[in-house]
Amino acid sequence: MTKTRFLMMALSALLVLTACRGRLRPIDERVGENIDSTEVGFFDSEAQEQAAESATRPNASSGRVTKMMEMPAPLKDRPEKILRRLGFTVSYNKNTKTPNYVAWHLVKSHTYGNNQRNEQLFMLDEEVPSPRATDNDYYGSRYDRGHMCPAADNKWSAEALKQSFLLTNICPQNHGLNKDSWNDLEMQCRRWAREYGAIDVVCGPVYKNKNNPRTIGTNKVWVPEAFFKVVLCRKGKPKAIGFVYENRGGYQRMSDVACTVDEVEQLTGIDFFPMLADDVENRVEAESRLADW
Repeated sequence: MTKTRFLMMALSALLVLTACRGRLRPIDERVGENIDSTEVGFFDSEAQEQAAESATRPNASSGRVTKMMEMPAPLKDRPEKILRRLGFTVSYNKNTKTPNYVAWHLVKSHTYGNNQRNEQLFMLDEEVPSPRATDNDYYGSRYDRGHMCPAADNKWSAEALKQSFLLTNICPQNHGLNKDSWNDLEMQCRRWAREYGAIDVVCGPVYKNKNNPRTIGTNKVWVPEAFFKVVLCRKGKPKAIGFVYENRGGYQRMSDVACTVDEVEQLTGIDFFPMLADDVENRVEAESRLADW
């Protein structure tokens, strides 16, 4: 083989390799994108479930965990600041001093963990401007500091657990609701994540009296009249369901408060699953059969 021919072959091989690298991106770049479930065959096998769990690993450059999850559409009718945490994403409202919603992709492995909440303290969030909610706003208010993304969904990571106690993930919540009905739904969501491999969850407050809201504390943190939660499962034939709980004491049965995602969208003005194919979105958001779960 002549030297010239050898050099030409080496150059051709290098060009092919460079082209391939241009088409293939590292998984850490892809996992943060909204990828259509039909493109990846989401959770159709145990291998895909493991792939979904690996998609929540820390990004090497940022140290944050990126997730494949369904984010609601951007909000145009109220203030919104997006705060990305290790285990969840917050849409924050500077007027209410509470989240518009909190969204997270709950995989089976994140329903377990050895990190405990007994030494965690609620913290103000310095990423949002003053006036903002502080721990003092809740003292004497008779309302719990109600987690939107539960602490128990974040025990897989000490840092994720700590971030769940930021007050941008918290709303004033009736104690009876917090410890009973709302807690039951949180535990049910973890059971669904274990059964199906993963679910997408979005929850937040409902404000019915926006012109004269009830507030607590010197920073006037808005008190919700109710709370919503919507859950999407993409395993097999996708399905979704919604729930709306009144912010009051007294047990509220899950079957009584279950509703369609469409109904929650009408109540909140939030478009929850815009990245789903239109036919899938229209079907799952119109269904509310708790028995199917």
